[in-house]
Amino acid sequence: MEVLVVGATGTLGRQIARRAVEEGHRVRCLVRSPKKAAFLQEWGCDLVRGDLTKPDTLDFALEGVEAVIDAATARPTDSLSSFEVDWHGKVNLIQAVEKAGVGRYIFCSILGADKHRDVPLMDIKACTEAFLRESGLNYTILQLAGFYQGLIGQYAIPILEGQTVWVTGEATPIAYMDTIDVAKFAVRALTATETEKRSLPVVGPKAWGGYEIIRLCERLTERDAKIARMPIDTLRLMRRVTRFFQMGWNVADRLAFTEVLVSGDALDAPMAESYAAFGIDPAEVTPLESYLEEYFTRILRKLKELNFDQKKDKKKKLPF
Repeated sequence: MEVLVVGATGTLGRQIARRAVEEGHRVRCLVRSPKKAAFLQEWGCDLVRGDLTKPDTLDFALEGVEAVIDAATARPTDSLSSFEVDWHGKVNLIQAVEKAGVGRYIFCSILGADKHRDVPLMDIKACTEAFLRESGLNYTILQLAGFYQGLIGQYAIPILEGQTVWVTGEATPIAYMDTIDVAKFAVRALTATETEKRSLPVVGPKAWGGYEIIRLCERLTERDAKIARMPIDTLRLMRRVTRFFQMGWNVADRLAFTEVLVSGDALDAPMAESYAAFGIDPAEVTPLESYLEEYFTRILRKLKELNFDQKKDKKKKLPF
């Protein structure tokens, strides 16, 4: 199948592109900068220059495409706002896909977006879901919670380096999932007819709170974490300050997500129906314990090797 992956340079998008290639699909990636996306070509993807905020660049990208997997979202460091990319950009893309007569549209959204309309990014995702349902497209909406990869910078690295881990009290548990596993669901949706015109949760085996993750990291590294609590009022103040400056709007939108984290509503959902619809065995999904254990084992081994090399170098420099 000829598949266009949108957002292919992102944490999730690159895994989707790679998985689609591995499963034998012909993969085309919509990118703003082909130079920054060169690694996708090495994996076997074709690159086409385009921008969601520029509708006239989308028609060429969609020529001959049979399906679109949309994993794009504005990053905190982007010059474009979430409203421009995640709303106007998605409307442009959906309309272009309809015009091109593409058979399938897979959209990566956020679990519970319709329950948190006061949070800008959640509101935008909810609106996009509604717009997609009202379109004439044969869609599948993947409602995601969070990714294991994001926990590395938040918890794993600070604990390894003896730095402070910041938490916001007993935060809402989140059913994180490995992006490699999310990619399995996204690519499987291309051919799984049971997923057509449906919104389905795609979340990890267990919802984890912040302190649970810290204790897991401590056990796996045999190191104690330095924990500091960030008051939610401080985060709200930071959001107001960053929102004052246009360059900080995306950061402010991400800070607004902390309202979800202290809401008490766990970002989790039953997965039995999703596993059946996608035809995926739950045993194929990596639990967080296994993911972090593999990460720490690899990193700690590398640190030992580097320490050994440093000792050898010091010996070589000795005059005798």
